[in-house]
Amino acid sequence: MRHEERLLHSSSFGAAAVAYAEHRPDYAHAAVRWALDPAPGLRVLDLGAGTGKLTAALVALGAEVIAVEPDPAMLTELRHGLPAVRALPGSAEAIPLPDASVDAVLAGHALHWFDMAVAGPEIARVLVPGGILAGLWNVVDNRVDWVSGLERVSGSAAIGPRDTLSSWRAETADAHLPGTGVIARFGSAEQAEFPHGQRRTADSLVAALATRAGVLVMPEQEREATLGRIRAYLASRPETARGEFTLPMLTGVLRVRPL
Repeated sequence: MRHEERLLHSSSFGAAAVAYAEHRPDYAHAAVRWALDPAPGLRVLDLGAGTGKLTAALVALGAEVIAVEPDPAMLTELRHGLPAVRALPGSAEAIPLPDASVDAVLAGHALHWFDMAVAGPEIARVLVPGGILAGLWNVVDNRVDWVSGLERVSGSAAIGPRDTLSSWRAETADAHLPGTGVIARFGSAEQAEFPHGQRRTADSLVAALATRAGVLVMPEQEREATLGRIRAYLASRPETARGEFTLPMLTGVLRVRPL
């Protein structure tokens, strides 16, 4: 993705902040625990925190969390939902924290938006020696037949390669973590997936997919056509046509440990 296109996509979420807070999934707690291991403490920076989906999981696990988010509308939703959390405006490229102030930096569905040539040194700066850096993504389990069909109907704007179990590892393995010269004190990346799921209705799943960056930046006519195809597909499947169902997912984690 070109730099200008990445900026357009990454800045699109504020317009859908309320829907994002309502419909996006949380993260599997087992995945969050694995991401933090073996951080020596529980001072955690949630970087690119959005409306606080990952922040809430960290709080539930007992971490002392600082959330940093660049979009004012997303930050407002985070503060509304988690008023006890210290939530600051800022970005991965300009983190508003002092040197060596956190034990771990986690990013939920955000690491791919960072300009790591700039963000890498910033992340290293705020981490204590021995600190952990991890990105988390919720991916749909496209080994399930109806989910695979949903992927085909939705198109890459709504369900891209980074959003599916079959391809998230390849899409995230080396793309966003520069090697020596940027975060030289980190070792090689580790990846793991953890079972997860979200109770949905057809309407709420369409609403969740409508908060994807690729959909948000579409021209209105194209967006409505895409969402209409998804609605029609969900109405045609016995698994999703009536009432609630579980969307099969996993939380994937990309973690780098210090050398």
